[in-house]
Amino acid sequence: MIPDSLRQLLDATQGQRRTQWQGREVWLANEAWGELALSLQGAQVLHFQPACDPASGGWLWVTPTPQALPGAIRGGIPLCWPWFADERYADETEDHSGPFHGTARKADWRLDAVDEHEGGVELHLSPETRLHSQLSPRLMVQANANRLHVELITEHTGETPVKLSGALHSYLAVSDAQACRVEGLAGARYLDKHRDFAEAEQQGELGVRGGVDRIYHSNAELLLDDGRRRLRIARQGSDSAVIWHPGEALPEDTAAAAARHFLCVESANTRLDPVWLVPGAQHLLGTTLSLAEDTP
Repeated sequence: MIPDSLRQLLDATQGQRRTQWQGREVWLANEAWGELALSLQGAQVLHFQPACDPASGGWLWVTPTPQALPGAIRGGIPLCWPWFADERYADETEDHSGPFHGTARKADWRLDAVDEHEGGVELHLSPETRLHSQLSPRLMVQANANRLHVELITEHTGETPVKLSGALHSYLAVSDAQACRVEGLAGARYLDKHRDFAEAEQQGELGVRGGVDRIYHSNAELLLDDGRRRLRIARQGSDSAVIWHPGEALPEDTAAAAARHFLCVESANTRLDPVWLVPGAQHLLGTTLSLAEDTP
């Protein structure tokens, strides 16, 4: 589910092109394998609609009223890097201040390569400017007729160990967030932000009722069932699964009617599984979306 103005740009696209949307440079594809839209602000995937699910309207949600620059776009798959939420991990020489969810999501990124890949496309991106004194991120996006795969790779190019957290903050499009069920978390321990990060254990599958903001300590594959589609969510390099919906505490850039149509299911590294990177090491944080075999 994407804003009408972005939908119109995609409808007017044949093949691949770069253009402007909401004051931002975007890369668009409308091909036989499906559709893909990506903003170069934040290297943010905004839209994916594969040929295997042509009537879906897309698997990602974007608010119909995005903030103007320099604000970030709510929706798609924002990059939270090099920290998640306000957990500003850094080395002794790094400034510990900075925006919620890190610096990558508002930074300008360059599109380094566009390659055909398994009947789809593969994109490689890197920041226009350095975002951390010792860490260098890059993004790889693969899209084809059956799946979307996103990898955020962090390389340590400095001289001292660095503590890293982050997330692929996926806003998944749903028919009604309050009727969704997330399968695969039964028995997992979690921290509940609504209860001052109190720890609890998930009893049965997670049914979304009202607002939810939880960090699950789990690397299991998940299924999101919204009654019309069952979306499989595989994660790589992640032992934290973040499930978030604001409920009635709506963000300023999204009305209640629009907020009903997303649920965030995130591949993440959080306070439960921060990554210590040593000089020369790399870390890959990934997420893969595909339809479950039993989707109607």
